[in-house]
Amino acid sequence: MTKAEIVAEIANKTGIEKVAVQATVESFMESIKKSLSSGENVYLRGFGSFIIKKRAEKTGRNISRNTTLIIPAHNIPSFKPAKTFVSDVKKKVNVKK
Repeated sequence: MTKAEIVAEIANKTGIEKVAVQATVESFMESIKKSLSSGENVYLRGFGSFIIKKRAEKTGRNISRNTTLIIPAHNIPSFKPAKTFVSDVKKKVNVKK
């Protein structure tokens, strides 16, 4: 599902114009990015948490040049779904083998 599809679905369910929904969704995403950039986690009860994970320094390899390089410690954004969210997905999504 794309952002445009999410906006269309919310607009259809609520009766709010797509332009207003688009602005709201964009503002929501900007708020999350701003919070994470400033080192603050975002917690949405029943949905999940947008958190910052710390990655340790590690050694990597450039296989085309056959050299070793050091990847410094850094922080990355991550999403951790709520337990109810995970259990709903497990129940409703059919696993194809």
